[in-house]
Amino acid sequence: MADIKKYEEYYSNESFMDKVSRCAAMAGREVLLKAFQLYYVLGKPDVPVWAKGTIMGAIGYFILPADIVPDILPAAGYVDDLEVLAAALITVSMYVDDEVTANAEKKVNQLLG
Repeated sequence: MADIKKYEEYYSNESFMDKVSRCAAMAGREVLLKAFQLYYVLGKPDVPVWAKGTIMGAIGYFILPADIVPDILPAAGYVDDLEVLAAALITVSMYVDDEVTANAEKKVNQLLG
């Protein structure tokens, strides 16, 4: 996970929301769910700096369109994003609670209908 921290600079609330509003259908439910779980963990006050850095790096990677597998490629474009988000989610899983999961599910349902 150390390499993912270099993407932290690409994270901002605005860029994240812009990305998910533009690519919701193409990214798919699993990618969005993991991204929003991380997003809501990031907003918790008791999350330590190391975990926030991991989350911002993973979401920054998701935001950046020119990553290992470009997001414009149908189907395959979000596979690497899913892997990075899943790895970050495992790393910070001790901060994922029922509220985080419920908020993420609600947001994804709003975006995908």
